[in-house]
Amino acid sequence: MKTLLKKRIIIPVLAGIILFSTASFKNDFFEIAKQIEIFTTLFKELNMNYVDETNPGDLIDTAIKNMLADLDPYTNFMNEQDVEAARINNTGDYTGIGARIKTLKDKLVVVEPYKDYPADKAGLKAGDEIIQVGTVLVSDYEGIAGDLLKGAPDSAVEVTYTRQGSTKKASIKRAEVEIKAVPHFSMVNDKTGYIVLSSFNRKAYAETNYALRDLKAQGAERMILDLRGNPGGLLNEAIKIVNLFVPKGQLIATTKSKVKKYNRSYITPNEPIDTDIPLVILIDGSSASASEIVSGALQDLDRAVILGSRSFGKGLVQRPKQLTYGTQVKITISRYYTPSGRCIQSLDYWNRNEKGEAVRVKQENYNAFKTRNGRQVFDGGGVLPDEIIGAPKNTTITKAIVNSDLIFDYATSYYYNHSFDDINTLKLTDKDFSNFKSFLKSNDFSFETDTEKALLKAFEISKKEELNDNIAKDYNTLITNLNASKAIVLNENKDFLLKLLTEDIVKRYVYREGLYEYYKVHDPTIKKSLEILNSSTTYEGYLK
Repeated sequence: MKTLLKKRIIIPVLAGIILFSTASFKNDFFEIAKQIEIFTTLFKELNMNYVDETNPGDLIDTAIKNMLADLDPYTNFMNEQDVEAARINNTGDYTGIGARIKTLKDKLVVVEPYKDYPADKAGLKAGDEIIQVGTVLVSDYEGIAGDLLKGAPDSAVEVTYTRQGSTKKASIKRAEVEIKAVPHFSMVNDKTGYIVLSSFNRKAYAETNYALRDLKAQGAERMILDLRGNPGGLLNEAIKIVNLFVPKGQLIATTKSKVKKYNRSYITPNEPIDTDIPLVILIDGSSASASEIVSGALQDLDRAVILGSRSFGKGLVQRPKQLTYGTQVKITISRYYTPSGRCIQSLDYWNRNEKGEAVRVKQENYNAFKTRNGRQVFDGGGVLPDEIIGAPKNTTITKAIVNSDLIFDYATSYYYNHSFDDINTLKLTDKDFSNFKSFLKSNDFSFETDTEKALLKAFEISKKEELNDNIAKDYNTLITNLNASKAIVLNENKDFLLKLLTEDIVKRYVYREGLYEYYKVHDPTIKKSLEILNSSTTYEGYLK
């Protein structure tokens, strides 16, 4: 009787849920269909009747970009070129000249030639400006100029480029290029291994696994894993890399979405390599996404000491969806959470300020969580290291300098005016910083702060209202004082800017591989890592 009664109660409830869900789905579907029909008819009428000729492709491209701009920066429409770039990023393989290239309006700038690949063998160097590929002038090319360098393996391409005012030519034989997820691993001393993991492509786990085993075979009893500058990548690779250091069956991350099928718990699938080896993870403000899963999970499980500066704070997961004509849309489908339950997303894209900018989660709104050993950790602002070292002052002026490419240009100039028998002797001084400031000035570096924009806007309004006569002097004084403040801020960021300059300069002489060897000698974060790892008491003190 009780069973029958339960059935009588449950069946109407289930029917109600199904009816509600179906009705909700139908309402959503109707609204989507309605809006698509409105857009389609508007688009047709606009193209048929607008007074001037319209480009349907450009209009759609603008419409898509503006629609997605209201969401988050990771939900993107991907044309066929973008899809291919994503494939290269995920696999680490492509055919080309073997160099990182920046495409400008009238030239292709060699940002970084990869050691022993075709561009390097042909003599190209960072800072070279390619102005012609074959018979095609870059300035006249209407497509994506970087594609001119691609082609079949062993095919040749002739490039014309300028270097320090001289024009040169080079014939480059294209080849298969492999971008390593682990560009470097070595022993720092006789007991400590050092692994650099620069991306989470499909080779990340295999290469990290190999590096870890190799270093242990060389005698490594302690390990440093460097995730600085690593923007992330494939989530499954991150889970398997954590699994190298923690047992099989351990919860590493959870994803939560409005779509139930995307709700997942990620558990370590394999037997680990070493669950006891002392481990330090290095992160910085450019360590994001999968880097934060690795560092955040190992911190939550009290399996590693985290050193460096606060990570980027990307707790959103994307998945590509196939569209027509070879295009895709990459959609943010869920948020991920570390083992303690925290989401480290730092920017709120759904509650923007009056300028339409995503607001950063305020520290007073962070929620506290506990690691396995009971240590307190927080959500909302990236992964906070257990020991903060060398946190840069991320100011408007440093961003403007980096975005201007003047650090890159100064490094190019420096390379052609200095020589070294041993790059490890390089140490930039106050004189070098003074030279860099002069370089900024000679290259007409300038930027307008929000303060200046606001002052100028107020002054322009005062002109319209004919009130400017009495405030012109004060306005000019404010601008003078503001420029003086800019100079002070520039000096306050000296250490950070010298660090960026040093890294770019070192790569000119000894490639990226040599930069990691330079780090082992000079980098304060690696020195601190060794200090922690050399003392079991100090190491365990961080975790307890």
